[in-house]
Amino acid sequence: MHSTPENLRDSVCWELPHEPAAVGKARTMVAESLAAWRLTVIADDVVLATGELLSNAITHGRPPVRLSLHLGEAELCVHVTDHGPDLPRTVDADSDAVHGRGLAIVATLAHGWDVVPLTGSPGKTLRACWDLGRPAADHRFDDEPVSRR
Repeated sequence: MHSTPENLRDSVCWELPHEPAAVGKARTMVAESLAAWRLTVIADDVVLATGELLSNAITHGRPPVRLSLHLGEAELCVHVTDHGPDLPRTVDADSDAVHGRGLAIVATLAHGWDVVPLTGSPGKTLRACWDLGRPAADHRFDDEPVSRR
């Protein structure tokens, strides 16, 4: 996984308020960006994963919180940066747990994810990426034909 996709085609970045309401607004902005890039087929997964990353940043991190999307020729990456000193950790939460499942959800939805500590200041960037070159069985671009039976 790269820090940003190779052959970067487009990117957007937002600095978000450090409050829970920012998650819903950010999910809408991500969905709109993906629609503009004609990536609606993976939009549900990306929006859900982004919401989980942002919820963690707002709950456990410190401001400022920054969200960015990076679209490359073959990869889409979501970056969420906060300035809290603690690195996230995965936990074994059962299926009924209210908290503790966010990173497991991200790991299931994204094709890859990682955490990069910031240099020179407290904080980290969580990155989740989707390989746009996956076979059609994994996802399909809007302009590809759909077989009908």
